[in-house]
Amino acid sequence: MNSDVIRAGIWRENVPPSLPPEQKYWLLRPGALTGGLRQIGHVDLAVVGEYASGLPASEAWMVGKPPRTAMHVREIRMAINGTNSVVARSFTPQAASFSWWRGMRALNRRPLADMLYHDPQITRSRFFVCRVRAGQPLYGAVRRALGGQAPAAQALVARCSVFWRQGCPLLVAECFLPAFWPLAAKAMHERRLSRAGDQCDRIFDRNCLARSERCSG
Repeated sequence: MNSDVIRAGIWRENVPPSLPPEQKYWLLRPGALTGGLRQIGHVDLAVVGEYASGLPASEAWMVGKPPRTAMHVREIRMAINGTNSVVARSFTPQAASFSWWRGMRALNRRPLADMLYHDPQITRSRFFVCRVRAGQPLYGAVRRALGGQAPAAQALVARCSVFWRQGCPLLVAECFLPAFWPLAAKAMHERRLSRAGDQCDRIFDRNCLARSERCSG
């Protein structure tokens, strides 16, 4: 890992302390992101593109490969209840996309999670996070996904991690769009209300039981 790249502010090992709690939560949320998104609403996944590309120097440290190594790249856009919420960019060496990660080529509109969380051979790195910059390949994916509606890079935060299988890396970078945060906040508020309601129901049931026991006594 090239710590100079991290210190330069592209990707960080720690979440910036100035970020609000809900952003910190989603940037470090374990498990499949699509599973969390589906708890908010209906998720529609669109493939923006799949193509071969040379590995940029800014991303080479993440997968331990030399710059310009041939990569297979997959870019997707995920919308929740019709609202564009996440753009993701994944890549693996071209050779691995025909061997250990060949399932990536057959996903079509299914999420990567369908092939990542059911194989004990697959391990995952820690998360890295960043405030997106205009020159990053991930922001290029955002612009291709949203066209003229792409928000400014500085309005975006993202996370990435690397999945490893038999020594072959598959990097997944996920960029949260501004419209996602109100949806996430609303869902969290509704969950809190639901939990509070459940607690009140339990207290009510206990009080009713206590009154019934006193009356029967």
